[in-house]
Amino acid sequence: MEYVRWFLNGLLVITSLFLVLLILMHKGKGGGMSDMFGGGMSSSLGGSSIAERNLNRITVAMAVIWGSVVVALGVLLRFS
Repeated sequence: MEYVRWFLNGLLVITSLFLVLLILMHKGKGGGMSDMFGGGMSSSLGGSSIAERNLNRITVAMAVIWGSVVVALGVLLRFS
């Protein structure tokens, strides 16, 4: 049981770091913190590109994996 907890903790760290990286890769929508760092200077070319949509899908999938790992760790700690 200890190996499962170590595996889930490692997976949680990896997915957390990857999720932060993916969120920071998103294009700013204007206003807020993105303008402070120069994100407001880019011009919008219309709709979102294929790369942006794929980035959105990967981010959502990583968030689902992260949430599942958190729930699994909670269940494991509750019943151990």
